[in-house]
Amino acid sequence: MDKEKIKIPKIITVGDLSKRLGVSAASVVAELMKNGVMATINESIDFETAAIISEYLGLEVEEEINNNQKGDEEVIEKKVKANLTTRPPVVSILGHVDHGKTALLDAIRHTNVVAGEAGGITQHIGAYQVERNKKKITFVDTPGHSAFEEMRAHGAQITDIAIVVIAADDGIKTQTLEAINHIKNAHTSLIVAITKIDKPEADAQRVMQQLAEINLIPEEWGGHTLCVQVSGKTGVGVDDLLDLILLLADLKNLQADEKSPATGVVVESHMDSGKGPVATILIQNGTLKVGDCMQIGETYGRVRSIANDLGKKIKEAFPSMPVRVAGVKKVAMIGEPFIVFSDEKGARGACDNFKKACVVKTYSSVKKINLETITSSIAESDVRELAVVVKADVQGSLDAILQAFDKFSTPEVKVRAVHAGVGEVNESDIMRATTASKLIVAFNTAVPQAIKQIAKTENVNISSYKIIYELLDDIKKALEDLLPPKIIEIIIGKLEVLQIFSTSKKLTVLGGKVTEGKIEKGARAKIMRKDEELGKVKVTSVKRGKEEVTQAQIGMECGLGVEGLNDIQPKDQVVLFALEEQKQTLNVKI
Repeated sequence: MDKEKIKIPKIITVGDLSKRLGVSAASVVAELMKNGVMATINESIDFETAAIISEYLGLEVEEEINNNQKGDEEVIEKKVKANLTTRPPVVSILGHVDHGKTALLDAIRHTNVVAGEAGGITQHIGAYQVERNKKKITFVDTPGHSAFEEMRAHGAQITDIAIVVIAADDGIKTQTLEAINHIKNAHTSLIVAITKIDKPEADAQRVMQQLAEINLIPEEWGGHTLCVQVSGKTGVGVDDLLDLILLLADLKNLQADEKSPATGVVVESHMDSGKGPVATILIQNGTLKVGDCMQIGETYGRVRSIANDLGKKIKEAFPSMPVRVAGVKKVAMIGEPFIVFSDEKGARGACDNFKKACVVKTYSSVKKINLETITSSIAESDVRELAVVVKADVQGSLDAILQAFDKFSTPEVKVRAVHAGVGEVNESDIMRATTASKLIVAFNTAVPQAIKQIAKTENVNISSYKIIYELLDDIKKALEDLLPPKIIEIIIGKLEVLQIFSTSKKLTVLGGKVTEGKIEKGARAKIMRKDEELGKVKVTSVKRGKEEVTQAQIGMECGLGVEGLNDIQPKDQVVLFALEEQKQTLNVKI
């Protein structure tokens, strides 16, 4: 009868693990230390690490799961399908800093947002809802691309449709390309809004030509990229844009369950002097009501008030609605998902579990045994990859660096640019690096002090260079460190077999003359017959006459005892060797 596996939760302290396993805490701590994990009895480890340690201790474990979970999931799935209704689309607007994002939103909302912002540049994340033909559309305005990337990094895919604004008088810029890359990475539907068409120097056709050059063929040119020409100043084309959004939303068949407890994501948060911590949230599913208990990351609380995007107090909010709520105990993190519970105890418990998970995450680089990494490091067939973010001062430098990276690639190692761009290092670059090798190389471009601080917090290394060859040399050295060492045979000595004294299943005793180097007791050897290798053996004894010695030098005759092969004949050669690791180098000229 199979022994029942011990159930272990997703996160467990070392002390609790020892109790569940029925072994001493000292044994668990010792086993962790053997595997490079320095954890005390009160510290937490994840299930994966606990499972590995348990296996070393000769015990089998499985993750603890709520017994009612499977049944609950089936019931929930049936209920959700029955309650699904159409929800408004959620739209993000991205693009170059002065290409008219806020002016376009201003025209859509028929309000004067621009006048209230410093320098006419969006300084916050805002969410607004508008109505067109009795259908609602939610717009999320982002202060650059970092927020868009941050929300995606949190696993909160909030945007259904993304609009990239490109000024007709300026064309595609570096920031525009970054926005398009964000949208592609998030697998979000794309609409291009060609703005500022009211300007005399506007050239929409040039913009469409630039789009075609980056494989975004406009629909009117026979491609699949939706383009609309608009003017935030005059309002021309705005209705066409809204109609296109609604048409795309209908094709996507966006749905949500209004009857379930609310879930969603934080798009803005701050400390209000009168209301305390306030969060602007986007409802993704369910209905949020005043009095609901919610958990957002490391904070929780009871919803005291809900206000819509116009500042009007409401009692409940539905899917795709952006609302501002008060009642949580601390300022929530932007991009953090929220969930509503039936009571405050449930919200507090979820908050505590989240904090425990964060504790594990903060030292996961030390406390987690990554079997995948270990396996890949010893698998000869695996290609070792150095994934980096590259930023340069100009496109020419960037192209030269990327071309050099291609030359570095071999069947065993390669360098891959997870993102490459022109301009100073920004927060989005940090976030990309956290999912790669945590390395950013910056050539002749600035790294703001604030970005350096974020990089330090996220444990991302930013290496700055002024000379391109220094950058490439360091990348080459990093790749060489990834190469597995080359195992080579060093010949210690050779002996010609003159006579076979005895042969058994395990041991062969022979006599011969040392023709090269020396023969040593305990050494590894291979038996050669002419140019053919018969097999490997181990030298168990060396004798000179009747006396046992540790070695015999060139020119001497001696007797050998060898294990591992019994088909040895006179005139065969015993070739002693040692295995030596030799660091590999990349034979690449830079």
